[in-house]
Amino acid sequence: MTGSQNAIQSGDESKPTVLIQPVLLSGGVGSRLWPVSRERYPKQLQIIHGDRSLIQDTALRVAEAARYAQPLIICNEDHRFIIAEQFRDINIPPAGIILEPVGRNTTPAAAIAALVASDADPDAILLLLPADHAILDQPAFQAAVANAHHLAAQGYLVTFGIKPQYPETGYGYIRRGAPIPGTDNAFHVAAFTEKPDLPRAEAFIAGGDHYWNSGMFMMPARVLIEELRRYSPETLTAVREALDLAKRDSDFLRLDATAFAKAPNLSIDYAVMEKTDKAAMVSADIGWTDVGTWSALWDISAKDDNGNASVGTVLHVDAKNTYVRCEDGRVAAIVGVDDVILVTTDDAVLLVHRDRAQDVKHVVDALKRDKRTEYLEHRKVHRPWGSAQGLLSGHRYEVKRLSVKPGGKLSLQKHFHRAEHWVVVSGTALVTRGEEQLLVRENESIYLPLGCIHRLENPGKVSLELIEVQSGAYLGEDDIVRLDDSYGRS
Repeated sequence: MTGSQNAIQSGDESKPTVLIQPVLLSGGVGSRLWPVSRERYPKQLQIIHGDRSLIQDTALRVAEAARYAQPLIICNEDHRFIIAEQFRDINIPPAGIILEPVGRNTTPAAAIAALVASDADPDAILLLLPADHAILDQPAFQAAVANAHHLAAQGYLVTFGIKPQYPETGYGYIRRGAPIPGTDNAFHVAAFTEKPDLPRAEAFIAGGDHYWNSGMFMMPARVLIEELRRYSPETLTAVREALDLAKRDSDFLRLDATAFAKAPNLSIDYAVMEKTDKAAMVSADIGWTDVGTWSALWDISAKDDNGNASVGTVLHVDAKNTYVRCEDGRVAAIVGVDDVILVTTDDAVLLVHRDRAQDVKHVVDALKRDKRTEYLEHRKVHRPWGSAQGLLSGHRYEVKRLSVKPGGKLSLQKHFHRAEHWVVVSGTALVTRGEEQLLVRENESIYLPLGCIHRLENPGKVSLELIEVQSGAYLGEDDIVRLDDSYGRS
């Protein structure tokens, strides 16, 4: 993997010359943005704000070749194919995609990045960026990064503090200490505070010396490793072992699951930043939000004269300060209500007061407790070959729409409990059925009996769309016996 191995040639010897190594942290599930964000398709992979997914926007933010190395991505292994495809779509080749077998917060992820980058270049400087944030002022972001880069080159572990706009209880806070001599808008860190209650948040705002903790960091890999050795040696030991035993899987580096699971589940704030004497903060007025709740998304969305923000086809009648999002193509009408959030998908509806947006996570907890699947995935499920969307289900049958991208192919497989019927509605399918290979064109169909070995491929240059009808005694996804798979799935 390529770390921060290249240097910027500069006539100003006072400036740092090592390329910044962006590290995109993509481990969150965004439960407070349910029902759009789901565990297997979280907010950072979706178009939540703007024209691209949040992780694509994050990557493009640090794409200037004169300043940044290729990004290193650390993500959940369930998301690997979607992330790889999204980076191909924006023509940014990652330095590497490292797969976490289990979620372990930001300290193990930062430790992995530090070890990988320092192996490539002992002078590597990391820029740790959550992949699910929105930043509206790009020039101000680049200026803040340049400021932090100078501090990191001096050995500081730098965090980015956001001047608070209101007493938010969903963010952590940083209290600034003394200014750092010779810098602009940079301070020693006096204290970190986890999410406060409202009276305390209001006191922070009134005091004027507290900033929102953005969760973004700039730090020399070597110094971070030293501080981890001092304050969280068990993390360093676990991730070193996980890297030593890691296996290359196509474009991905798969960390050893047993070793990685030994790493404590700690944030980098708690494990290192609250303890080190090298913590610094850059004040960053960059139009930042963590897009953590629907109310935060309302804050940064375009609004009409009555403060209403909407996505999709929405009619407002005597409504004010609402956020309405229709993901399913239906028309939504909002009449005589203020300060509410309405979000619809093809399998769920959320209605919540804007002041209670933080509590959406309790809905996800309830879905898990009731063993429902709506917290986990949408009816449309993304696969490395395309997508499958559930349309209709009943006793002993299920109907899906399959979309296979050009060159995509499903695994060679069979089922013990179901038969399938495929009807091509657009494109051309190459179907393996037993010993046969058949071309199935638009308005044609093919039947795959129970137990038949089969495979579906798209040999064309346009998307293949078909309707799949499953019938049988059991229709679960675990009734797939894969005999061969182009994507390394078992």
